[in-house]
Amino acid sequence: MFLSDLSIRRPVLATVFSMLLVVFGIISFERLPVREYPDIDPPVVSVEARYPGAAAAVVETRVTQVVEDAISGIEGIRSIDSVSRDGISEVTVEFNLDRDLEAAVNDIRDRVSRILDNLPDEADPPEIFKVDSNSSVILWLNLVSDRMDGLELTDYAERYLVDRFSVLDGVARVFVGGARRYAMRIWLDRQTLAAQEVTVADVEQALRNQNVELPAGRVESTRKEFTVRVTRLFNSAEDFGRLVVRQGGDGHLILLRDVALVERGAEDDRSVLRGNRIPMVGLGIVRQSKANTLDVAHAVKEEAAQVNGTLPEGMQLIQSYDTSVFIEASILEVYKTLAITAVLVVVVLFLFLGSLRATLVPAVTVPVSLIALPTVSLHHRRNVGFRMS
Repeated sequence: MFLSDLSIRRPVLATVFSMLLVVFGIISFERLPVREYPDIDPPVVSVEARYPGAAAAVVETRVTQVVEDAISGIEGIRSIDSVSRDGISEVTVEFNLDRDLEAAVNDIRDRVSRILDNLPDEADPPEIFKVDSNSSVILWLNLVSDRMDGLELTDYAERYLVDRFSVLDGVARVFVGGARRYAMRIWLDRQTLAAQEVTVADVEQALRNQNVELPAGRVESTRKEFTVRVTRLFNSAEDFGRLVVRQGGDGHLILLRDVALVERGAEDDRSVLRGNRIPMVGLGIVRQSKANTLDVAHAVKEEAAQVNGTLPEGMQLIQSYDTSVFIEASILEVYKTLAITAVLVVVVLFLFLGSLRATLVPAVTVPVSLIALPTVSLHHRRNVGFRMS
């Protein structure tokens, strides 16, 4: 009753308070985070390791179990899930809600660095992501060119685009969909191998021993110092074809081209991405487990607009899939609902009071209350449904 009596006795003061509430409400509304669901995403960290050519059972015993044993003692772990497939190991660690995500990532990175020597030599170093390894992509961008094939598009995307989008706030990782990476493919002829008495192990050993680039020390003088290195001799398919596999029984040298077909091609021919019969490469954006989908999507779209202005002639980066559209449409429906509610409240007040002048005062308080409510929401930092009013 005190506030109502004061507002009646001092209408100017009540008007000033209302205007202050409106101003603070507008400022708070601009700073209020908006998301589709309540902010209850648990801190999740994924460790991904690739072991090319290994079966799932081998990946399980040689990689997955080693990683699990190393990180199992970290503080605040709620659950550890792992998936072992042919050539790839994925370990997902979920922490308690009160665990800081950055601190959890640092702890896992420290534990994983200790077991690098225990992993197979052929396995790639584990990669750590601040996201569930099974998380879905929130935004797909397609890199299209009328002059480049899938190999060239993949090379350009990984060289210049992946890093640009990976550093954006809230982006956990960037998938390259339909990637066709350059690789030197060696097709062995088993009949020729048998005739030359050469095994696959001989070819593999020759590649390991000769296709290397080693430091060779340095050359010093009184005024200058030069670093010496042994350059790699094999840069093309023809160079690899001249690689000596072994020496035959009569002393002749058996070259790689004598027992195999060597060509430069795609690392994996089992995946390809086309749109309207045009080769393309997809860039899939995955957000961090605590990031806001709308903020990440807006940042990626702004960066994509800037990237399009710097792409080579004939190349274009287009958007093909966006999960933030549904969220923005839902927020628009919330705005419409609030407007309809305010109008209905005023109409009901007028029907019950029967006087336009008597209805005017409570009618003014409706938009003031709606606009001022974000101030309270921002102060308490509550996450219920849509974090907006």
